[in-house]
Amino acid sequence: MSIHTMTSREFNQDVGSAKRLASDGPVFVTDRGRPAHVLLTIEEYQRLTGASQSIVDLLAMPGAEDIDFEPPRAGAISHPVDLG
Repeated sequence: MSIHTMTSREFNQDVGSAKRLASDGPVFVTDRGRPAHVLLTIEEYQRLTGASQSIVDLLAMPGAEDIDFEPPRAGAISHPVDLG
């Protein structure tokens, strides 16, 4: 794994190059010579954060069990059909 550095100007002018470099390791983007941002692949980010959530986990609403919700019964929303 390599570590790459780009200036903000280089990053803005060639985002594609930054993305290619990120596949080899983190890309530090500098502002006025100081590191300001880091570009990582999503796989590397997930590895670093331990994020192995499924889509169900991502869409879950913590605390939703405290919401009072009483959906109407299926029979209560049907209406007789008039075929005449």
